[in-house]
Amino acid sequence: MSVRVLSTEQGKSAITRVSSILNGGLADQIRALKAEGQTLSDPNVWDGFLADDFRSNTWPGAASSMDAVTASLEELQRAVAAINSDIMAAGGNS
Repeated sequence: MSVRVLSTEQGKSAITRVSSILNGGLADQIRALKAEGQTLSDPNVWDGFLADDFRSNTWPGAASSMDAVTASLEELQRAVAAINSDIMAAGGNS
């Protein structure tokens, strides 16, 4: 049974673009957004009835979602790099 191993120019370009997006700041922007949200969670910085609601209800879920997205992006980056490396090692250049 043969197994096809292939990475076309289109595939290589897509891998480069995915890596560029992931390395180019998407995760950094999410971390920066989380830092700003954390700042807004400080009642000494931002307070009031709605700010308290943000701090108590909105922010915890948003921060947790950002952590999950960041972890997923890091896993995606590792997977793409590992798969591409395996394909190239197996002679998948077209």
